[in-house]
Amino acid sequence: MKVLIPVKRVIDYNVKVRVKADGTGVDLANVKMSMNPFDEIAVEEAIRLKEKGAVKEIVVVSIGVKQSQETLRTALAMGADRAILVKAAEDVHTDIEPLAVAKILKAVIDAEEPGLVIAGKQAIDNDMNATGQMLAALLGWPQATFASEVEIAGDTAKVTREVDGGLQVIEVNLPAIVTADLRLNEPRYASLPNIMKAKKKPLEEKTPEEYGVDVTPRLKVVKTSEPPTRKAGVIVGSVDELVEKLKTEAGVI
Repeated sequence: MKVLIPVKRVIDYNVKVRVKADGTGVDLANVKMSMNPFDEIAVEEAIRLKEKGAVKEIVVVSIGVKQSQETLRTALAMGADRAILVKAAEDVHTDIEPLAVAKILKAVIDAEEPGLVIAGKQAIDNDMNATGQMLAALLGWPQATFASEVEIAGDTAKVTREVDGGLQVIEVNLPAIVTADLRLNEPRYASLPNIMKAKKKPLEEKTPEEYGVDVTPRLKVVKTSEPPTRKAGVIVGSVDELVEKLKTEAGVI
């Protein structure tokens, strides 16, 4: 079975994000970029399924700027077999919207015919949490979102989902869309020999036009701003004083 993994290039999760002075977006100048952590988990899960013999080939896809090649090479170094870059933007500040991403992925899937798609549940830069669900709708495939465990058995996948009330176990027929949650696994580090091997693995470049998809934005960012600074706490001398402040100042009781 072939597995397809969409991966996105985002600001590294260890970096403190800064907003541009004019409020038009986030400053990406000289900022460390890396693979979206949830996508990294998805790649790791595909590799583990391959190690178990349930998967024969892992294809990773990234949609964005040319620099996304670095993200794809990271996935190849982890253990993916080949990569596809859909160059959909020239400016690193341009974020391709989920619907356009889903449409491109559908076209890629139509061409590649994978038996399973594992995606990160969301990207940490925009937190949309929409691409996986949109892709499932466009394909007419079953979906299993927020997966914390995946088991493949023949033509079905048993997926444990994280929901508000705890854990939910569902079974979906393949082909299907699975979106990875944080507790699905812990991704491996790419070794130096594998990083060198990744440079020789095939990486194909495409454009949205080749798939017949228009990536013109439908949304307009009106303003980007820093979250409000949290006010300093106040030390109170007694429970009575605390209750009084909660009543008169905080207005919560």
